Amino acid sequence: MSIIVSVKINDGIVMAADSALAFFYPTGGAGQIYQHATKIMNLVKGLPIGVMTCGSGSVGAASVDTLLKDLRGRLSAGGEDALDPGTYTLASVAGAVGRFFSEKAAAADFKLFLLLRVCGYSSGEDLPEVWQVGVGGGASDEPICAQQREEIGPRWNGELDAMDRLLLGIPPHLVDSLVKEGLLAPGGSDLAIPRLVPHVSVPMILPAAPIQDAIDLARFMVETTIGFIRFAIDRPKTVGGAVEIASITKHEGFKWVQRKHFYPRDLNVA
Repeated sequence: MSIIVSVKINDGIVMAADSALAFFYPTGGAGQIYQHATKIMNLVKGLPIGVMTCGSGSVGAASVDTLLKDLRGRLSAGGEDALDPGTYTLASVAGAVGRFFSEKAAAADFKLFLLLRVCGYSSGEDLPEVWQVGVGGGASDEPICAQQREEIGPRWNGELDAMDRLLLGIPPHLVDSLVKEGLLAPGGSDLAIPRLVPHVSVPMILPAAPIQDAIDLARFMVETTIGFIRFAIDRPKTVGGAVEIASITKHEGFKWVQRKHFYPRDLNVA
């Protein structure tokens, strides 16, 4: 699986993810698990747009990381689908992401599921937004707005259990358990859970919080999920590795907060 977290405040948005990558057998179940995947990227260098991924680490024989770099070439200046820095919207960027990966999935007869979360600023806007695209697993490649400009707070995906329990106060399988024990009628969850969440969830950040506190919250959420999966006896160890974090703000754009380097720093200095 994985854990990806975005924390949105008025000053910007923070993206954080683990580095575990699971390759699945055709019959289901994780086969090989690696600990050095890249799940966060500045989608167009120089523009305040980032993308995070969870789910499958590859589409066919190509890694999602490489495919995102291919897409970055298309969207960058001189590319066949280059963005106009003065007019683009984040919705249109998410649409381009969905179309690109749907084409790759169709060509590879992709049977698994991939989620791509696009975070950042539309051209000329003062507040960030969050869009998501699902590929495979019966998902539509049409982008969905996960957070409007005025909305704030954390959003997480991938391995949901730890944060659902901690922040929402509801484990993912609560409804099934209540129905099984006869405490909730089948179908009753449509009303029960939305009514319960406001009473048991915990607000975590204010709209005017400093960006450093959003960074600290995103790090906490990823690290807590990694620890939860590590010690949970009956869970496959599909979350782990280094934590990578990036921030996107109105004036500074996309900036790395922490990331892993595969080569010594002196080899990366231009």
